[in-house]
Amino acid sequence: MSSGSFPTAYQTSASVPDWLNKGDNAWQLTASTLVALQSFPGLVVLYGGIVKKKWAVNSAFMALYAFAAVWICWVTWAYNMSFGDKLLPIWGKARPALNQALLVGPALLPATAHYHAGGDVLETAAAEPLYPMATVVYFQCVFAAITLILLGGSLLGRMSFLAWMIFVPLWLTFSYTIGAFSVWGGGFLFQWGVIDYCGGYVIHLSAGFAGFTAAYWVGPRAQKDRERFPPNNILFTLTGAGLLWMGWAGFNGGGPYAANVVASIAIVNTNICAAMSLIVWTCLDVIFFKKPSVVGAVQGMITGLVCITPGAGLVQGWAAMVMGVLAGSIPWYTMMILHKRSRILKQVDDTLGVIHTHGVAGLLGGLLTGLCAEPTLCNLFLPVTNSQGAFYGGGGGAQFGKQLAGALFIVGWNVAVTSIICVAINAAVPLRMPDDKLEVGDDAVHGEEAYALWGDGELYDVTKHGADDTEHGARAAVAPAASPMN
Repeated sequence: MSSGSFPTAYQTSASVPDWLNKGDNAWQLTASTLVALQSFPGLVVLYGGIVKKKWAVNSAFMALYAFAAVWICWVTWAYNMSFGDKLLPIWGKARPALNQALLVGPALLPATAHYHAGGDVLETAAAEPLYPMATVVYFQCVFAAITLILLGGSLLGRMSFLAWMIFVPLWLTFSYTIGAFSVWGGGFLFQWGVIDYCGGYVIHLSAGFAGFTAAYWVGPRAQKDRERFPPNNILFTLTGAGLLWMGWAGFNGGGPYAANVVASIAIVNTNICAAMSLIVWTCLDVIFFKKPSVVGAVQGMITGLVCITPGAGLVQGWAAMVMGVLAGSIPWYTMMILHKRSRILKQVDDTLGVIHTHGVAGLLGGLLTGLCAEPTLCNLFLPVTNSQGAFYGGGGGAQFGKQLAGALFIVGWNVAVTSIICVAINAAVPLRMPDDKLEVGDDAVHGEEAYALWGDGELYDVTKHGADDTEHGARAAVAPAASPMN
């Protein structure tokens, strides 16, 4: 049929080839941009607001630098290490993603061809989204970038900026690409059938445990910062949190690589889980600490978003609600109760508690997906046919075992490789800022300050500053010393 038989909007041209689905491409570009906005300005603003005033510029700049550095590394070598031709069962072949012919050609993730039970019989063909490769490179780049920024939340307030500049490309190359290829790009966990819908393992579990490990090697903040670390601008924190929550529509909605029914249910489940987790976390704050914490609510929101991510398009709405209850309670317990009782958790200065909000929540979500993944939804999305959670019988029990084993691999790799990277960097440049810079903060490190205001982000006398401090405490997460953020 000639192109003239179609309405003008559907006619093809040199820039609209026959294989391009305009709707899928438009949605995927939109989803990618939503994820990018989660990082910049989302986490840039959140980090700048949630830390003590003297670290606002440095914290925001760490996020901004990581976003830019990942872009250059991604298109130069890291994309194909994550989603290109197979080099090893855990790694793709490093090569640039800059060639015009590659970027405007049809998308293909070559190693994602799935072979039945690891044999030679093709079960599911390689993923071929109906848009250009440039769209896939964009979408996956912003996922890689946000992972480094989340990891950086563990290191705020004391890591040398020069060390961070070196850390970002090294960790992206030797840690993130391994997880991405192994779980998503066609590696051994992908072929085995480990489920990670959109990053519970590849992004959040990795960021949580790598951040905690790096925090161990970098060392703690200055003692007075560790003892008291109030947010300098809670409204900025809420602004960043809002961009995170709304941006998660692109995060999980873009997971199927298409504007399809899986994307729709993933977005609904994401909001259900986040809302329930926020409510549960806030209720626990009220019950145990007698005050509803705004920053605590943000943490509950984040744990809900993280927990649903590995199964967002694969579980039913009731399961998303149950996952929200657990996401708002189990990470709350590990952060607020277990953290104070565990010697190793108290010893490591994880500034924003990323091990809890992303590590614990990501692990929880992956395991719950192994229980709750619904068979019909699985068959709409997963390359391994007849996948299902343990609650649905059949081979579901085996799926839970795969989820646990996949998590152990991601945790083990990140702990080991992050340690090696930190030791190597420290041999060249100090990981931690000198004490004199830790005392001053932004002005000493960057020659810039966040605000032309007095004070240091401390809580002031309620008689001078109104009733909000009395009602909500304006505390970092809970009362002093009850959270790793203080």
